[in-house]
Amino acid sequence: MSRAVLLAVLLVGIIVIGTSSPAWAAQLDAQINPNSDVSFFKVNYQKTVFIEYPNGGNLFDELHQKEWTLAGTADSTNPGVQDLISKLNSRISSIGSHARISDLDVTYDIHLKGRNLNTSIDYKVILEGTITDYVISKDQTKTLVDLGWRGLTVTDEVIINGVGINHPISALIDKEPKVYDVLKGQEAEEILSKNLIDANYILQQPMTNWHFLFDPTGINVDAGTFGLDESISGFVISHWTMGESSLREGRQVERVFEAEVKADQNYVIRSVQSADAANISAIGFGALDILDGLEIAGVTAKAPSDFATTSTGEFPILIVYGMAGMAAIGGIGFFIFSNRALKNQDIAQTGIDPSRLTGYQTSSSAGGYQTNRGEAQLRDDTSYQQTRSVYDQQTSQQAPPSSTPSVEEAACGCAASAEMGSECDCEMQGSCLCDATCQCNADICKEQANSMR
Repeated sequence: MSRAVLLAVLLVGIIVIGTSSPAWAAQLDAQINPNSDVSFFKVNYQKTVFIEYPNGGNLFDELHQKEWTLAGTADSTNPGVQDLISKLNSRISSIGSHARISDLDVTYDIHLKGRNLNTSIDYKVILEGTITDYVISKDQTKTLVDLGWRGLTVTDEVIINGVGINHPISALIDKEPKVYDVLKGQEAEEILSKNLIDANYILQQPMTNWHFLFDPTGINVDAGTFGLDESISGFVISHWTMGESSLREGRQVERVFEAEVKADQNYVIRSVQSADAANISAIGFGALDILDGLEIAGVTAKAPSDFATTSTGEFPILIVYGMAGMAAIGGIGFFIFSNRALKNQDIAQTGIDPSRLTGYQTSSSAGGYQTNRGEAQLRDDTSYQQTRSVYDQQTSQQAPPSSTPSVEEAACGCAASAEMGSECDCEMQGSCLCDATCQCNADICKEQANSMR
């Protein structure tokens, strides 16, 4: 039972971790309807600032037990929101776009949390609103849609309900004046004065590098059974997505700014933002183009009949052939390197110098046969202990009895041939050349010796 509960907890944890989304610096979501005068968008801006005091000090005393939050919402009737709309539209116009923000709701949340080693301040601003004047031209088959407005950025301070939401340093000035006095005039103040409402990277990344998908559900005969909005009935939906760190889009990493503060103690100020991300959808099939330096999409009700693409256009094909080419180049380089290494290798014989060895025959004849067996040994015993066989000691300890014939055995013809290993030669020849002193064990020799006594 306990194991089942443990597995269930692990499974839930994996699901939660796998489905949780990272905190992005700027995340844009927009749905463009070319058949309408207004479309909706939402963009989140997030940043975290760390004030680190590993050695204690005045900032530790001031912050380590504190926790507070500044949060609120406002709509387009708020003077601060109206000022923000004006600044955003001015930025959009400066990059050549004709689109305009017509309505806007602002949500902000600033949360400070003190700890023993550092204090973190999380900044979040969410803009939700409508955009208009994004249709450049329209005819019976195609609508040109302006996409250059997507870099929603403001560099000036934005005050909503008396709270500065664009520069992180503003909250410290209002809520923590003693902390600001320590940071004032140093590099840390410059880092904390960088604007939070910043989507420049989303604009700088060409949309031809974004991933593209289109959903044909709206043109299905039974599309109504899926509960689709009537506005997309008879249309496909185009999706452009930015945010992947890849060979095409480049390596995207979090943006970290850090500065040291020298006061009563050495402190560290760090500002951390994740990479930007964006999702833009348009009703219809969108083909990207550039008009007078402005990125646009030509939107039609249906995709061309001969159109077929993956989520990244020709990107997978380029990757496949690119990887194959890199593998071929790597293989060629490996063989060239191996060949050079083989040619440069100093090959020499190791072991005993052959000039110090001599051969001797180890076989002996048996009847009319002689084998050609031999062994090699050192001409002298120099360095014998380094080259001798491990079997030498065993052989010397278990050496067989000597087969050298005695003087008494010399009278026997068979015994006299012991040096040649042919003691039984008399038996094989059927005769014995022995005298009465012969002690050979061969039967024919024993009879010969008895007859001579």
